[in-house]
Formats: sequence, structure tokens, C-alpha cells
Amino acid sequence: MSNPIMNTYGSPSVSFVKGEGAWLTDDNGNRYLDALSGIAVVALGHAHPGVAETISRQASTLVHTSNLYGIPNQRKLAETLTSIAGMDNAFFANSGAEANEAAIKITRLYGRNKGIANPALIVMDGSFHGRTLATLTATGSRKVHAGFEPLVEGFVRAPFDDVESVKAIAANNPNIAGILVEPVLGEGGVHIPADNYLAELRALCDQNDWLLVLDEVQTGNGRTGTYFAYQQTNVLPDVVTTAKGLGNGMPIGICMARGKAAEVFGPGNHGSTFGGNPLATAVAQTVVDTIVNDKLAERAGELGERMRDRLRGSLEGVNCVKEIRGKGLMIGVELDAPCPDFVAKAQEKGVLLNVTADSVIRLLPPLVLSDAEAEQICDVVADLVEAI
Repeated sequence: MSNPIMNTYGSPSVSFVKGEGAWLTDDNGNRYLDALSGIAVVALGHAHPGVAETISRQASTLVHTSNLYGIPNQRKLAETLTSIAGMDNAFFANSGAEANEAAIKITRLYGRNKGIANPALIVMDGSFHGRTLATLTATGSRKVHAGFEPLVEGFVRAPFDDVESVKAIAANNPNIAGILVEPVLGEGGVHIPADNYLAELRALCDQNDWLLVLDEVQTGNGRTGTYFAYQQTNVLPDVVTTAKGLGNGMPIGICMARGKAAEVFGPGNHGSTFGGNPLATAVAQTVVDTIVNDKLAERAGELGERMRDRLRGSLEGVNCVKEIRGKGLMIGVELDAPCPDFVAKAQEKGVLLNVTADSVIRLLPPLVLSDAEAEQICDVVADLVEAI
């Protein structure tokens, strides 16, 4: 066996050795415009000076102690993020999947505390919540499930953006303890629900004494035009998770709760060895402060709208284009057929992106993207689509 790395990602076509802003350089000196930002992670761009300075300073001071002891950086970040989110308290993990695991456990324990012997969560078709056994079960994708049966019990599926189906579940299943949903389906194809969708789910949760759990692992941290996507509505969840853009490449995830959900966990109910350590939380604090102080969420909203308008103008009348949609710098161009070669063709043109749900070209560029870089991404994508 020649490759010491497990074959979970296939063979990489390029290896990067340096980054700056929205640009990456490979080991042959070729430069690429990054319209994927590490799958919505590097929100402040590569080699961000503030992040680099924070890593250096904190690594020279204290990296890890464990959660057996107080971590001042963690407490400060929790105060910052719960204030932004309208939540009461937080649990720190190392990834979005782990943050969602915490949210699932909160909801199950909440149901058990109410006397439900086998509490269940409603989850949505087309969703993606992670690759641990619980979060892959919650994920609404047969591809993700395949080969890992038996799946975890306690999840009931409903179509995304279909409130009536959730009402039917409410009428027929007394074991429901909550709803887990993404405000925008990310891996599922950048699908935007109706404006009243979250509000109606919130009302159902209130009527049935359920928890509303929002997975903002990808949509959070300024990507959709507000710090969290739900802040574009009047809805406040009981639990919200995020990760990805929170650490700008430093592994960190957070599960925040309010009200009755914030009181569910007690000592021994959950834990993490690395979660929220001094280094990760110092970096995340720098990221959050930069997003807020530089108004990068607002910038993402405005620039994303201009990018979608430019793509629509360029691709008007192109038959293979079904729809161009998105929120902020979370953009999807849906084609009428799978486009498995599109990623490689864009890479040849010096632009990094990906295709999700087989036929949706997905753009997740850094929030620090310049106007000229945004136009370059749109023009390369449009040219390649027109050539299909």
C-alpha cells in the first residue's frame, strides 16, 4: 500500500502550499482564485494577519488545559457569541458534526425529562448535519447513509420547506421532542425556503412544546448577510449550532441554547477534551470581532446579490441553467443535468469551486472577496456553463 492516507477523499488533483486573501498557490507555483474557501471555512481569507498574529501570540502563551479548568478565552467567546445569537449559554466542540451531536443530545434529554421514553427529532430531506453515526442519520441523503446501517433510531423525516408534512407528523407521533433544520440547505443544493418557513416551524414547536434547533454550521458567521441566517427573520431558535467560518481554519464548533434548552445539560451529560481550548477560542474571538467590526456580513449580503445578478445577466437564455439562487456569499447555479467535470474545468481556469447535489455549482468565497475577484469568479463560471 503506497498511500498512508485512507482513501476517503479520492486522489487530490492539486496540493497547495501558500495562501493569501482569496488566492491559493500550489506546489508548482500556480495561483488559483478560491471560490470555496475550504468549504465555507476560511471566511477571512488565507493567511489573515489578525488570525496569524493571534495564533502566534496564543501558541506562545497557552494552547491547552482541558475543560477540567477555567478557560478565560472560552468564557469571553461564549459571552460574545451568545450575545450576538440571543442565546443564554454555550458548549464548545471541535467541528460542526460535534456541535450538532450536542444539539441532538440536548433535544433527546429534553424529551426524556418530559417523560418521552423514545424521543425523536424531525429532520429534513436533503439536509446535511455531519458524518458521525447520529449526524449522518439525521442527514437527509441516502448516499451518506449507505453502508453504515443500522442507522440510529429517533429521527423522523419530512420534506424540506413543507410545513404541512411537519404538521402531519405532529398529529401522529407523540414522541417528537424537536425539529432540526438548516435555514438554507447547503450540501443539499443551496435551497432557500419560503420566507415564513422558519416562523411556522417556530409556531409548531411552541404549540407542541418542542425545541427548534437550527444548524448554522455553514450559514453562520456572516455568510448569508447577517451573522446568523435566522436573523433575517423574526425567529429565535431554542438551540443553534455553528462551526466552519468560526475558526477561519482552526477546528472549533459551538452549540448554543436558551431558555429551557439551556438548562438541560448538567455535569457529566456531555464533554469534550479539546473543545473550546485557549488556542481555538482566541482565534475564533479574532474572527468574530473582525466579522462584526469590518461589517463583513453586510458586505457578504451586498456582494452576493451583485454576483447573482451578474450570473443571471450572463446566463440569461442558457437552456441548461435551471436556477441561480442563494443568500449572501452562499450561491448555487443549478443545471438541468449532472456536471461531474465542472470542478476540474474551473480549476483549469484558475478558479476553485465545487458541485453539490450532482448538478448545483456552489460558490462559497471568502467574505473578504474584492469586487474584481467576485467578477472574475462569475465570468469564469458563466463562460464554462455557456460551453456545456
